[in-house]
Amino acid sequence: MEKQQTRAKLRSLILENYLFTDDESELEDEVSFLDTGILDSMGIMEVIAFLNEEFDIEVAEEEMIPENLDSIDNLLEYLARKRATV
Repeated sequence: MEKQQTRAKLRSLILENYLFTDDESELEDEVSFLDTGILDSMGIMEVIAFLNEEFDIEVAEEEMIPENLDSIDNLLEYLARKRATV
């Protein structure tokens, strides 16, 4: 259940703040934020701030890579790995 709640929070953040909609069909979990122009580098920094505040996750500089932060799926996998090491 926790993964679904996390997914919902992440999707809500992107849909409401960057796509300006609450239409769930506007965002697929595997879609790259950067490749599609949903987020730019400033948007990624805002997502990192959200992760820090909402999930108490400190994103190290070397972790600021697309493989961790560039889609809902990538964010979920990254959060799972971070939580496993805490």
